[in-house]
Amino acid sequence: MAIEETSEISLLTDSVARSNRIIRGEQASVLRSIAKMSRLASRRSTVGQVALLCSLTQRAAERKVALADAVTSYLPKTLEAMEAGVLDEYAASRVFDATAYAPKEVASQVDAMLVGRFEGRNPSALRRIVNSLLLRVDPEGYERRRKAKAAARTLEIRHRDHGSSALFAELPSDRAQALYAACDQDALAKKRKGDERTMDQLRVDALVERCLAGACDGKPKAQIFVYVDLTTLMGMRNDPAELAGCGEISPELAREIAFDTKSTWYRIITEPITGLPADIGRKSYRPSAAMRRYVQVTHRICCMPGCTRPAQYTDLDHATPWAEGGGTDKINMRPFCRVHHLLRNEPGWEFHTDERGVLTVTTPDGRSYTDEPTATGFA
Repeated sequence: MAIEETSEISLLTDSVARSNRIIRGEQASVLRSIAKMSRLASRRSTVGQVALLCSLTQRAAERKVALADAVTSYLPKTLEAMEAGVLDEYAASRVFDATAYAPKEVASQVDAMLVGRFEGRNPSALRRIVNSLLLRVDPEGYERRRKAKAAARTLEIRHRDHGSSALFAELPSDRAQALYAACDQDALAKKRKGDERTMDQLRVDALVERCLAGACDGKPKAQIFVYVDLTTLMGMRNDPAELAGCGEISPELAREIAFDTKSTWYRIITEPITGLPADIGRKSYRPSAAMRRYVQVTHRICCMPGCTRPAQYTDLDHATPWAEGGGTDKINMRPFCRVHHLLRNEPGWEFHTDERGVLTVTTPDGRSYTDEPTATGFA
């Protein structure tokens, strides 16, 4: 390699290192500010504001607020490492995750023991060190933490690109290993019979079959909402469709889902001229099935800006409360996931829907965010 190239690479690596230190320090500053916000308002309100300010999902905002509280209270050495440019936020979150179920005094002791061990270690290596220290500092607490983690088991879906999504399950290690082994055995049995799918494909398909109770060729039996225009559905056009909570999908996938024999079709009773469902008005507090489906189809996801929870898994909320004269109609009804439905009652939060059904959310600090229904009609 030429001397000039070596010199240029050296300058670039210096720039990367310097920028990384600055970014890590700024991340620490953000966490300090969030922690102060958390002490001045309710946890729910703080999470809601952080989600909007940082363009995060609800779950990511909750994690960020929890991390901010931890590093500014019982993990001070981790925060100092961030401020020194040694750790980034992701690495700090690995320390937090590993100590989250330990008593704070134990977590603080482990945090102090990490001094001098932060440097030069990636997040996975750092987490392994934290776990080893926890076992040595508090061996009796292991069983308590194991049971707490088992009780907090979760299943999460993350939508990817090109019509693909990932499922993440956090569960006890023995069950996770048993589930993987069962799918691996199913895959191996089919492979030995000459199945041409790869082992990874066979494992995934085995998981789908086990979860959906029987051979299903990888196609879903559970209810899902797909939005596609009629001409594309009939194959006369090839416009993108939309999978609720995921985003746009290819027209081929939309037709495959729609014409699957296991798919469920819904009919919405509409007004003959406008094509919109008939309003219930003030006759009933609860929306009809047709009204519910219309609101779900019109909004597709939770109305809260930034939230992508599919509308079929939300509560229907009156924009103008029923007690204040609000009607059960297509403009006044809107879907909110349970978390954001409860956020409406927090001090300082304002939710306003105009005559077109456009929602504007104003946070306690006076910032406003707008959400508009993603569809003007229904599929």
